[in-house]
Amino acid sequence: MTEQTASLDAPAAARAKPRRAPSRHAAGWLLAAPLAAVLGLFLVLPILMIAIVSFWGATEFSIYPAFQFDNYAFLFGSDVTYRVFGNTLKYALITWLFTLLIGFTVAYYLAFHIRSLTWQIALFLLCTIPFWTSNIIRMISWIPFLGREGIANSALLSWGVIDAPLDWLLFSDFSVILAFVHLYTLFMVVPIFNTMMRIDTSLIEAAVDAGATGWQVLWHVIVPLTKPGIMIGTIFVVTLVMGDFITVRFMSGSQSANVGRLISNDIGLLQYPSASATAVILLITVLMVIGILLRFVDIRKEL
Repeated sequence: MTEQTASLDAPAAARAKPRRAPSRHAAGWLLAAPLAAVLGLFLVLPILMIAIVSFWGATEFSIYPAFQFDNYAFLFGSDVTYRVFGNTLKYALITWLFTLLIGFTVAYYLAFHIRSLTWQIALFLLCTIPFWTSNIIRMISWIPFLGREGIANSALLSWGVIDAPLDWLLFSDFSVILAFVHLYTLFMVVPIFNTMMRIDTSLIEAAVDAGATGWQVLWHVIVPLTKPGIMIGTIFVVTLVMGDFITVRFMSGSQSANVGRLISNDIGLLQYPSASATAVILLITVLMVIGILLRFVDIRKEL
């Protein structure tokens, strides 16, 4: 009788639903909740506020809540907006090109020509020394160097290279781009160097054994494997340049402008709705550029 009862209870026990363990998704959401709250409070909420204010109206003396497209209509209807955005993209593109060339060269030298890890770390830290000071100080330090009576013109005159001081060295697009490259090259060096350090050297040795030249190894092996680092550095440099305004103001002598300076001028005039609308357009532009870059490489694997 006991055996029959046990045999009858066995299917019932098998049919009984086991207790569910806590959902991994719920645990994940709980763990991410604090960070999500911080991001929502300090990132998403300010962006939403800027987007809302961009539809408000403004007079010479006041700002009033409204829902109108006057700020955007003024932006897209002005030739100044297109010139300023074009100038911003020009600065970003040229700065990206030079920072990529310099950053890739420095990272390649540190990763493949310096064998000692100690020296790699030491030289890498040497590259970070300029970042121990303020960006503004490093930027302004170029002014006495590039001025008409500065070190550069004095040296060129003494060497007989030029007969008169060069005016385009300072307060020009050249000085703006030079400052940008000086300020942001390290943002290109770090991710590229980090990616290169992960490359398996056996791949390079295999390419050399197969008869590949140095340039072929560089172009067909190292560059493709370094794409994630290049894209991360590109995102850093492009976003920083497009959002910068103080560098353009000082290094161009207020003779040139970018979108960041346009926003700064509107804020100085207390035209917050217009500044918000410009900021929204700049944010959309930057997100579009980042979206295009992310189409070329999966950065999540690198992160």
